[in-house]
Amino acid sequence: MVLELFPEPRAGRRRTPASRTGREPAASRPIARLALDVPLVHLDRPFDYVVPAELDAAAVPGCRVRARFAGRLVDGYLLDRVASSEHEGTLAFVEKVVSPEPVLTPEVARLARAVADRYAGTLADVLRLAVPPRHARAEAATRPVDLGLRDAVDDRTTSLSPRSTAEEWGAYQGGVEFLAALRRGEPARAVLTVLPGEDWPARLAEAVASTIHSGRGAVLVVPDARDLERLESALATAIGADVFVALHNALGPAERYRRFLRASRGDVRVVVGTRAAAFAPVRGLGLVAIWDDGDDLHAEPRAPYPHALQVLLTRSQLEGAGALVAAGSRSVEAQLLVQTRWAQEVTAPRDAVRARAPAVTPVGDDIDRARDEAAATARLPSLAWRTARDTLAGGAPVLVQVPRRGYVPSVSCVECHTPARCGRCAGPLELRSAHAVAACRWCGRPSADFACPRCGGRRLRASIVGSGRTAEELGRAFPGVAVRTSGRDSILSTVEEGPALVVATPGAEPVAAGGYGAVLLLDTWALLTRADLRATEEALRRWLAAATLARPASSGGRVVVVADGALAPVQALLRWDPAGLAARELAERRELGFPPAARMASVTGPAAAVADLLALAELPEGAVTLGPVPVGRPQPSESEPEERVLVRVANRSAGPALASALHAAAGVRSARKSEGTVRVQVDPRELW
Repeated sequence: MVLELFPEPRAGRRRTPASRTGREPAASRPIARLALDVPLVHLDRPFDYVVPAELDAAAVPGCRVRARFAGRLVDGYLLDRVASSEHEGTLAFVEKVVSPEPVLTPEVARLARAVADRYAGTLADVLRLAVPPRHARAEAATRPVDLGLRDAVDDRTTSLSPRSTAEEWGAYQGGVEFLAALRRGEPARAVLTVLPGEDWPARLAEAVASTIHSGRGAVLVVPDARDLERLESALATAIGADVFVALHNALGPAERYRRFLRASRGDVRVVVGTRAAAFAPVRGLGLVAIWDDGDDLHAEPRAPYPHALQVLLTRSQLEGAGALVAAGSRSVEAQLLVQTRWAQEVTAPRDAVRARAPAVTPVGDDIDRARDEAAATARLPSLAWRTARDTLAGGAPVLVQVPRRGYVPSVSCVECHTPARCGRCAGPLELRSAHAVAACRWCGRPSADFACPRCGGRRLRASIVGSGRTAEELGRAFPGVAVRTSGRDSILSTVEEGPALVVATPGAEPVAAGGYGAVLLLDTWALLTRADLRATEEALRRWLAAATLARPASSGGRVVVVADGALAPVQALLRWDPAGLAARELAERRELGFPPAARMASVTGPAAAVADLLALAELPEGAVTLGPVPVGRPQPSESEPEERVLVRVANRSAGPALASALHAAAGVRSARKSEGTVRVQVDPRELW
């Protein structure tokens, strides 16, 4: 059976005549359809090769092979075996089967092709993300699980009964029905907004237990290693440690490949991990799930820049699997799934939310400024200081969220407040400690002889205060209290009970035993004033991630947000209503024509190359180009600075045509060997 995933091979491809290979004529041998690791866009298609007799048994669909292409040996995957080829010329032979291990399943191959088409990329780029590099020693040492043992594991998992699911998921409207559909093997789809303080790893583990009860597998994706550790612990309790494997970048090449083989061979039914795990080869897939889809760690920084959420949704559609998008907040993409009825909204009633949420108090409106004159300029207004003092006196820890890491990441002139810049590269200056000399954040050059170009002043002041300086100030304000920091350099997982001040950057907040007595959200302007389409949505997501670690209001839990209470994200935090803010954001983007209500692509590169690609592209009707605009800071060595052009189609159904047009134009430039590299990103997370 031919795997219908790709366009038919085009005529005129370079082939090696059979007479040069010293092997029997191609007409008497079966044909292998290969996906070769060729980075050129105009060669993004399968190629037909002849399977020689000595490789006939080893050349199975999904295995790694090597074939001669344009005079050199190229790695690739065998997609399928066919009886004949439509190519009328002479076909070359497959040179080598690197390994008979079928590491590329038909389902993953179809998914990779769909992802490449959606993001205007190549299949080779997607397969590099989907299949880890081969580790020969690990492959030889790892043997398939004995069939008897595998059957025993299958029998045990299908007889599992999720513990207390009726009670825990019963707190959510539609939660019990969603789990029941998974247990019946139905492709149920849900967008889950968890309650404040919810044990979300346990809820995801219970959804997995319901899925494998029906005899199907699951793939779960989380943003980082801390979330993965919590999810692994919950899965080990719910279904057993021998039923799943975890895939993440911290694993060495051998261990990562060993775990990948366990999934591809069907030795495990569940795979969890970070964004690359979205392509894991799980057999009989019944559920794909993602936690906190709004986290930017789910966006792949390598071509073709797919997002884990879209990969999982595409996989759910192709394989008829259920889908679960869970978070403490609500992304605009998840809200679109709800509004288009692609997924069912699963949320808790308002009274349950109020019972579990801490008390939230904003500080920063006109009334607060009248009561506390220092609140207009102080980073820690009187209300926040009193809240922290009373909480510490009660023996509970206090969490302080600071958006910026470092000590003083930005300084300015004391006299005229002009931002201080490096004299060599014009980069911003920073202070890395209380006694450090100001240095450039870009090139690292010290600026001990700094003089303001505007007024000549030589003294510097802090424009932005980081987590290090905040911890130092709080240590002086609360003598005798332990101050701990959690950020990029050192991330804490948990905090013990007892009075302590924990200063953390967003995403690095540790979990406190029993919950925090108070959470202080400082420097909120740094999140709200970012030049980013997602600034409002991202600010609420980060605030909720910290606020949900506080105790309920009935237990004395409080959250103080230093921001004007009239702002939309602050109002959403006060009401604990992320869905309401997501609906508002989606309506505004639909009116303005921004993603995800519309489909958009960014084209970035040298000005001449960008103009050439857009001139070649046959854009769909109604497409609008925005720009060009300069990208990044200019470098002295750059002969031509980069520019970016945005291409937008208001109708989402025109998205595939937009991606196809840009891919075709990139293929023409590739075939012509045009100068200048152009990066095409479909639905980019950042537009500026």
